[in-house]
Amino acid sequence: MALNVGLQLYSVRESLQQDPDGTLEAVAKTGYKYLEAANHNATDDPGVGLGLSAQEMKRRLDDLGLTIVGCHVHPWQSESLKSVLDYHQEVGNSRIGCSMAFFPYGDLDSVRRTADAFNQAGELCKSRGMQFYYHNHFQEFQFFGGKSVYDILMEDTDPELVLLEMDTYWMFRGGQDPRALMEQYQDRLILLHQKDFPKDAAQPLVMYDGLVDIEQNITMDTFITTVNPQGFTEIGTGILPIQDIINTGLQAPKLDYIILEQDHSTLGELESIKVSMDAFRKFSGIAMG
Repeated sequence: MALNVGLQLYSVRESLQQDPDGTLEAVAKTGYKYLEAANHNATDDPGVGLGLSAQEMKRRLDDLGLTIVGCHVHPWQSESLKSVLDYHQEVGNSRIGCSMAFFPYGDLDSVRRTADAFNQAGELCKSRGMQFYYHNHFQEFQFFGGKSVYDILMEDTDPELVLLEMDTYWMFRGGQDPRALMEQYQDRLILLHQKDFPKDAAQPLVMYDGLVDIEQNITMDTFITTVNPQGFTEIGTGILPIQDIINTGLQAPKLDYIILEQDHSTLGELESIKVSMDAFRKFSGIAMG
């Protein structure tokens, strides 16, 4: 068994907006076969954020030998979910995810209302033969009454309906060891996100070490203004224990993909994803396509 290596298209978001066809071709030529999309315009576009019909998107993917294996949907609106699922079923993607639910938390009741909404989304996905998953950032590792928001969300959602894409980078930045969480929730884990943290970073690894108050109700503005773009480096060139993460992931029975994502880089986007692809080849337990 090996984890298939994919690319989160957020890594090439600017290139995609300028030249979608050329960017997808460059991604394929770099060696990526599996893609996760990030649609930040889901109110107007049920697809992958490129304004393409499902038929046209599938044609372009097929021509390049690319497959979409997941998609983040933002803003998350339950009333548009059916059209999102229709689109993705047509392009052959069976996994739909939410990655920005908690900005801000508000209170414990707001977390539980979100859990209810996730259960409903998971039920709808399951009825279509699809999977719903949640992707974390660092703020889920604040606490209410001695429990992290992440653990409360896990307790209040049905493990058969709400699955997980663990972002190991953000778990580290939330003061957690993702390997322990991967073991704890291995039966819910269907996707991994892998970034990397530079050796000589401008910030501490853990966001709660002087950057953000762990009791603070984190807003999107807080997130944007406190996360330093220099806190990212090409995947496989930094300090995170990626081989250990892969080894742990290999024990998760439903996990097939590890998705590389570059939020920020000093390199051009297409150069950055190539550096990550080349650096990632040193790890074992993966299939590069």
